[in-house]
Amino acid sequence: MKELDISKGQVLQRSGDLNTSIFVVKSGLLRSYTIDEKGKEHIFMFAPEGWIIADSLAADIPADLFIDALEDSVVIQKEKVFEDHTHDTTKLLNSLGVLQKRIIMLISTPALDRYENFIETYPDIVQRVPQGMVASFLGITPEALSSVKRKRQFMKRTGER
Repeated sequence: MKELDISKGQVLQRSGDLNTSIFVVKSGLLRSYTIDEKGKEHIFMFAPEGWIIADSLAADIPADLFIDALEDSVVIQKEKVFEDHTHDTTKLLNSLGVLQKRIIMLISTPALDRYENFIETYPDIVQRVPQGMVASFLGITPEALSSVKRKRQFMKRTGER
C-alpha cells in the first residue's frame, strides 16, 4: 500500500495492463473508461474523494478499462489483496451498488432520470467535469444532455414532473 500524488491527466492504468491495483481516492477525482474501435471514450465510473476504483480482480486477466485523474489527486494504491477487509469491502460494495444501479438505469430509464440520478449520486462532480464527460457517462450525446438539462430547468420552473 502506498500513497501517490497524481497529476491531472495522468494515466494510472491502461486497457490491457496486468496486475492492476485498487485505488482509494483521498482527494481529487479519477475516472475509469473504455475506448471503442472508433476512438470514442465511454466513461464507466467517476471516483471522487472517499471512493474506490479498480478493474479486473485477477492478476492474469488484462484490464478492460483505463483509469486516469481528472484533477490533481492523492490516492492510496493497493494490491488486490485488501489489508483492511472491513473498510475496503464496504467501499467496494458501495461502488458495486452504484454501478449495478447505473447499468440497470442505462438499459431501462429515460435520459432525464439518468441525469437526475447522476446529480444525486455525484452531487459535486457536475461542476468538476466537462459536460461531454457527463454525457458519455449517461450514454447520450452532448446535444441530448443539453436537451435534458433544458427540460429539467423547464420542469423545475413549472413544477412539472
